[in-house]
Amino acid sequence: MSSQNIESELSYAYLHAVAAHAGAGCKVGSRHDDNAGIDAELTGWGPFENGGYLQEVSINVQLKATVKPPSLTNQGLGYSFSGIQQYNALRTDTVATPRILVVLFLPEQAEQWLEHSEDALTLRNCAYWVSLRGAPPSDNQGSQTVYFPKDQCFNPEGLKGLMSRLSRRDIPLYAQATS
Repeated sequence: MSSQNIESELSYAYLHAVAAHAGAGCKVGSRHDDNAGIDAELTGWGPFENGGYLQEVSINVQLKATVKPPSLTNQGLGYSFSGIQQYNALRTDTVATPRILVVLFLPEQAEQWLEHSEDALTLRNCAYWVSLRGAPPSDNQGSQTVYFPKDQCFNPEGLKGLMSRLSRRDIPLYAQATS
């Protein structure tokens, strides 16, 4: 398996682990979903803490993994997102199910990605999420830098909070996420 394929599989493992710990369902997307820029669908069931009237919410996820450390700016963690078609699919507001981008930032050295012992299975570093809904169109044809708020670590607590927002029909916008 190529290094890129291993990174991708680790991002799925991370997504599944976080979803399971948060009590959310996680379905890997089909080939058709992938063509639409969707790698997985997460579903949560209420009641949600500080939640609204919806008792079931779903969100579609585009997954990425990289060994390149994010650039740190006042806007957040910068990531060069390749694929303008996928970028545009994530930023649209004409879809019923909200979409987020989740990027797993792995260590540069492959031997540091995963460690196993009798006490722990450790996947190194962290993933962050961002909604690109409402983001501006790209001036580039190949890639677009997107910014992840530093407080939007993709972890069980963050996922529960996102599901709670969605239960109130409070869909995060990119402008809100980067301000």
